[in-house]
Amino acid sequence: MPTAHVIGLGCSGIAAARLLQQKGWQVTLSDRTEKQHFETLKNQLEHQGIGVYLGWNFSLQTLEQQNLTQPDVIVISPGVPWHSPNLEAARQSGISVIGEVEIAWQHLQSIPWVSITGTNGKTTTTALTAAIFQAAGFQAPACGNIGYSLCEVALTQQPDWVIAEISSYQLESRPSLHSRCALWTTLTPDHLERHGTLEQYSATKAQLLEQADIPILNGDDPYLRTHMNNRWPGAWWVSCQGSAALPQGQKQAVYLEDGWIFAEQTKLIPISLLKMPGIHNQQNLLLAVAAAYLADIPVGAIAEGIAQFPGVPHRLEWICHWQDADWINDSKATNYDAAEIGLRAVPGPVILIAGGQAKIGEDRAWLKTIQEKAANVLLIGAAADDFAQRLGAIGYENYQQVETLENAVRTAAGLVAQSSVKTVLFSPACASFDQYQNFESRGNHFRKLCLEL
Repeated sequence: MPTAHVIGLGCSGIAAARLLQQKGWQVTLSDRTEKQHFETLKNQLEHQGIGVYLGWNFSLQTLEQQNLTQPDVIVISPGVPWHSPNLEAARQSGISVIGEVEIAWQHLQSIPWVSITGTNGKTTTTALTAAIFQAAGFQAPACGNIGYSLCEVALTQQPDWVIAEISSYQLESRPSLHSRCALWTTLTPDHLERHGTLEQYSATKAQLLEQADIPILNGDDPYLRTHMNNRWPGAWWVSCQGSAALPQGQKQAVYLEDGWIFAEQTKLIPISLLKMPGIHNQQNLLLAVAAAYLADIPVGAIAEGIAQFPGVPHRLEWICHWQDADWINDSKATNYDAAEIGLRAVPGPVILIAGGQAKIGEDRAWLKTIQEKAANVLLIGAAADDFAQRLGAIGYENYQQVETLENAVRTAAGLVAQSSVKTVLFSPACASFDQYQNFESRGNHFRKLCLEL
């Protein structure tokens, strides 16, 4: 019986372990945390025949200490760095190391995939693409880095299409995934603490399009337009700036012109069907429409999917209208570029709540937009001191360090009651791990606090 060891007790790791066991593998699973709430899950998995080891980092030495033989395959969850010394040592000893995407692909490769990557916009694009395909009657789950894990889909569903958000962390393991269409939304500096350089980050994402039948790229993104213009001659491009803005001679395109979406010069649907604000969401929409058009989805189903799409939780999610202001949850804005886009998309003046675990990245456009649109900035989390210094350095003085989200919402409520602010925006520009398990739990907390006003 072949043996596998799965690293990471998250949704993707658990689903990968169960899928492998279903296919006849002997499986163990480990996680470095010792959280007590994992005990119930540990007991369930062990009852199903999957060994679970909590509180240790995987290494060949740890295997020896636990009297475990070396597995044939190690499967890593997205949060596990591909180039960690322990994994390098495992490879050198002859153990195959793969990601959970590879496991899912091995069991779903007979089904066509639409795969979406990018720095920002990929979650909205994935959800919107899935909504359009579902409106056409297809079983097409949004999965991967959103919704179901890929292995969970392979384990529990029989889809007609796989609509998958694929992150750079998932692509580090170089899965053999071959998509029908691969969409690239944007490319700006992010996750450089893991990938090292922008060029390496870009190369990690580019392999998804390299292995696709049809690459589809956002022509309004400066990096993609400059660096990927001639890389794939058969690629499709999208643009919100009309046909004239497309790369010269580009016919394989979906674009916005005079309020209508066109594909190959054929008028399809009005952009007014889209409920979400911001030109970035129009770009996301064009990418989704391109994928649907190339899959021969009827225009009526495309229009229905868009018209019924409510948006994505935690990404410019409208929570309530209180004291003549809209309160909006943008917890998914975990970098400066996403936060700048979110701030530009909402009506000003704005009370901005920002902070958390800061990332490496370029913040000048974000700071400039704060100067232009923010009446007040409330700073939370580990980045509060650093952000206060950055704001002070550009001459912005209307900021307060309030430590927690509870304090931020309470302070914002007092400020909005005595001002003409139109929007209270929680757009952190940071990861969540200093105070929350993930951006979803952070956004859920903000939603709860707003609804209690």
